[in-house]
Amino acid sequence: MALGDVDPRAIARAVAIEMAADPQEVGEFAGVQELDNQVTDFRFVSLKRGYEGWQWSVTMFHDEDADRWTVDESTLAPTDEALLAPKWIPWKDRLEPSDLSVTDALGTDPDDKRLEPGVDGEQKTDDEDRADAQETEQIVQEFDLSRRHVLSPLGRSQTAKRWYDGPHGPKSLSTRAADGNTCETCGFFIPLQGELNSMFGVCANRWSPDDGRVVSLDHGCGEHSEIEPPEPSHIWIQTKPAYDDLHIDIVAQRAREERSDVELMESYENQEEQQAQDTGIETVDVPESETLREAEMAHAEQEAAIEQAEQPAVETVQESEPETDAQPAED
Repeated sequence: MALGDVDPRAIARAVAIEMAADPQEVGEFAGVQELDNQVTDFRFVSLKRGYEGWQWSVTMFHDEDADRWTVDESTLAPTDEALLAPKWIPWKDRLEPSDLSVTDALGTDPDDKRLEPGVDGEQKTDDEDRADAQETEQIVQEFDLSRRHVLSPLGRSQTAKRWYDGPHGPKSLSTRAADGNTCETCGFFIPLQGELNSMFGVCANRWSPDDGRVVSLDHGCGEHSEIEPPEPSHIWIQTKPAYDDLHIDIVAQRAREERSDVELMESYENQEEQQAQDTGIETVDVPESETLREAEMAHAEQEAAIEQAEQPAVETVQESEPETDAQPAED
């Protein structure tokens, strides 16, 4: 779009208003910036909701010979105060080991710098000196270097740093609580082979939280082999007995229950014992069941006698037979 003798700032504002959904979203003029090749960038404050800190940008080309302005492009441009999304990172670069599950397989790049080729048969026979060849063979067998790939120096360095700075190194909370009892002097510590032998080993204490894990020599877990078990403590602490001589507890006694059958049995036994003492007859222990039965019978006879005595006397009158009329004499 070629324009003649007009104000370029007014043209830029008109373009920004046309680009915005609402004219109210275009604010005041923010500034102008001269670019290369006679191109000028006009900026206006953005009042669009959600785009605080952004600016409307309209770039225009100025033909000085013809004294004309041509609109190149218009867009929303962020400033230093704009809220932007984080810089995009490829998926492979932002993936963490904790993001993988046991069923995920990430694979290894062919040019992984952490690995290097192992020792093959041809490399073993290249040694001219027989003694050197035997020594090489011994090292290869001891460290199992005949695999297709082995750890490179970079891989070993990265592994050592990761292990040492991890939760099984000297910076862990368990190490600070171990009171100087480190894995280096523990009987459950199994050293590694190779270059990592000078720094790491494997914990073999089944009661340790680090059991089966690689730990550093200066790591500690609190389950050191030289720690003596604590003395067994009582289930509860027995306190000394306390006697209160100032206060007296008054406990209300319950009234004695009255049982007529028991009292009758006791009185009957007392009477028998008294009679035996008066007559000089030796008393013989009678089973409790028989004594109770005799007492009940005596009690029943006594109640029957009382009932009979309380009944009023009734006089029995014998009715005489009616007299029959005399039979008439025979003529």
